[in-house]
Parts: sequence; structure tokens; C-alpha cells
Amino acid sequence: MASVFVGNIPYGVSEDQLKAIFSEAGPVVSFRIVQDRETGRSRGFGFCEFQSPDSAQTAMRNLNGYELNGRSLRVDSANRK
Repeated sequence: MASVFVGNIPYGVSEDQLKAIFSEAGPVVSFRIVQDRETGRSRGFGFCEFQSPDSAQTAMRNLNGYELNGRSLRVDSANRK
């Protein structure tokens, strides 16, 4: 499995909505939006886990800059070294 970092997520967008968008790149295992511990609100970023590294590469190539509710998503590797 392979994960990608997704930044600049608009507030009010659900994990299911993001899963649908990212499934265009390949089968999505899970999508998790990071929540603030104190308020429970979205922190504006999350992680998408794909079944294959090829799908993750496709997402980084095709969905980086994807406009959602007036914001451009930032999609990058979650496995920075």
C-alpha cells in the first residue's frame, strides 16, 4: 500500500467526498482528514491510502492542484525521507 499527503483541504469537505475524488487515480483503501484534538475541526490536511504505489503516483501527478471549493489541493508523497 502507498499513502499520499493531501493539503489545503477546504473546511466542510467530507472524507467520503475526497475518497470519491481520489478513487479516480485508483482504488482507495482509506482517507483520513486530520482533526484538531481540542475542537474536533479539520486541520486542513489528510492522508489517502491506495492499494498500489502506481495509484499513489497517479494521484500525485493528476490531482496536485485539483480545485475543490475554490482551493487547490496539494498532493505529495506521505513517505518523505
